[in-house]
Amino acid sequence: MEADKMLDYIKDILENMPADWLRLTTHRLDIYNEELAKIQFLDQFEILANQNNSSSSALSELPTAYDYIRLGHPLSCVLEWAIAKLNNLAPDQVISFLSKTTPILSVLRKNLLNHKNTLIAYTNELPSSFDTEVLKTVYGYTFELKKVEKASDVSEFDGSVIFVSQQDEISPINQNSNIDFYIHLYADFGSVLLVNGEQNKEYISDIQHVRRRETVAMTPNNCLAALKSLVNQPTSDTQKNNVAENKTTVLDAIKEVSGANTTPLVASSGLSVQYAILMGLVHNAIENHKGKAIKIVVPPNCYGGTNDQARRVAACNDAIEIVDLPVDGDNDMVQSIGIVLDKLAKEDAIPYIIAEIPTNPRVEVPDLQKLRDVLSAKRKTASGSEAIDSVFILDQTFCPNVHFLGETDILSSVRTISFASGSKFPSGGKCTAGYCVANKKAEALMDKIALHLQLCDNEATDLQMEILAKQMPSMKQRIHDAYLNTLEFVNFIKETLPAAKINFVSEELAKEGFTPSVFSLDLPTKGNTAQERETYKRELNHKLINLMITEIPNESKYCVSYGQLNGCYWTIPATSTQGTTKEDDKDYIARVSLSPNMDVELHKKVFLKFVELM
Repeated sequence: MEADKMLDYIKDILENMPADWLRLTTHRLDIYNEELAKIQFLDQFEILANQNNSSSSALSELPTAYDYIRLGHPLSCVLEWAIAKLNNLAPDQVISFLSKTTPILSVLRKNLLNHKNTLIAYTNELPSSFDTEVLKTVYGYTFELKKVEKASDVSEFDGSVIFVSQQDEISPINQNSNIDFYIHLYADFGSVLLVNGEQNKEYISDIQHVRRRETVAMTPNNCLAALKSLVNQPTSDTQKNNVAENKTTVLDAIKEVSGANTTPLVASSGLSVQYAILMGLVHNAIENHKGKAIKIVVPPNCYGGTNDQARRVAACNDAIEIVDLPVDGDNDMVQSIGIVLDKLAKEDAIPYIIAEIPTNPRVEVPDLQKLRDVLSAKRKTASGSEAIDSVFILDQTFCPNVHFLGETDILSSVRTISFASGSKFPSGGKCTAGYCVANKKAEALMDKIALHLQLCDNEATDLQMEILAKQMPSMKQRIHDAYLNTLEFVNFIKETLPAAKINFVSEELAKEGFTPSVFSLDLPTKGNTAQERETYKRELNHKLINLMITEIPNESKYCVSYGQLNGCYWTIPATSTQGTTKEDDKDYIARVSLSPNMDVELHKKVFLKFVELM
């Protein structure tokens, strides 16, 4: 497609694109094929482009792009496609980021694992957050820096060459075969990485995976602005007068909802803030416990992003090791933590524990007093010296309103950092931003976490802060109302299908403040062998979900959302949130998430129909 025709087509796309391209934060599973997630959208988009078909109906029928919006979404795909066309590249050779430093880090990570040299050539200045010393000492990356006037000044180098330049507008690159990766920095949008040369295509998947796990793609709003800039359309002049006010509102809301009286940090996504936590703690360990092994203790069946990211951090440093923490089903979290911490104390290792409370997807809550006791117990090393106390990294996404962190709260005596995904209850599904906050015991660690959040350029955008400022004041009421809907639906299922196993909090836990609006459903099954019973149950899961989303299309969605403002969301963790979890640890059950605003009676009616069809 010629450049002029392509730009005209982009103009039509911007006029007719579905509203969901701008506002969805998690993918629709009803139009999603995981194995084709990175190519299917653009393959079908390309067909529409060749037909010059930009109708709203055709665009609405395109399949889901990538898996979560933080990895990629329709507008980031369209932007990358357009830039690829300008440069005669394949679309997958163009990768957009909200961060200006993480694309550089994505190449450095790959070369660290491949033992390959890297030269970073740059014009003007590198991003202000780029910290050479920390990248070398904490991340273990090796590279050389060289300032140049222009791309043509870059000469041959034994290794990979990254060329970093600041751009005012999107334009074709100045081709230089000595450059392996072009990284264009855009002050208002983020950055775009272009993979140059056939020999570097093997990097594409690894770069995308960094974007998936340690940062986010360029946001829909920024992609829209970039596309408008590309076709010389005016971008909306967003008012930024309330930036400081919005930040104050958000930080105060986090303190209030968490019970903490320390300063929170807000990031571009839940995984962005989790990555900053891990790297900040690694940095602290390197400085204060030189030479000691770092152990990241993580449940093997927890959310796949958490699991995968922890293992990715460990892969880059021989001193870091993953330790499995069995927490669900027949395993007791407190007992497992005790066993693990006793063992790590004997080894004189540094324990960092990541856990979800309630757990996902089984919605289990440990005995909190026993949890506090096992975490705060004094332990000895094999030589008899005092062992290093653990840091408890608590994922509170399911119940962000429970107070763990205050000076009189249950974990006040344990170094604890709590974090939550902002795409859930904090924003009601309107943005991806996430946050973390520490109790007084762990407050000293937050400076290092903030350093790594800034280094990766993963702080929340002004628009994300604006959304959180609007949504967070109503969060506690929404949590309460959604819980009541969930309780009503759960009780109905118990009555109509007593053979089903439901994982949900007890009334006693609800009185303690654990009021999630999510439950998991283990449907009754039949068959002569374990394999037959498992196959039957998996088919039944899909029958239930398909009936709900077909009968109630305006409210019931096949989606991984949680804490949304409206509707009811169904998913199977094993094929969505546990995507990268080991097969033996996956849960092939239905997970249901209810909102404060939905027709519970209609959902009960359709569920009854399902029971009658069984």
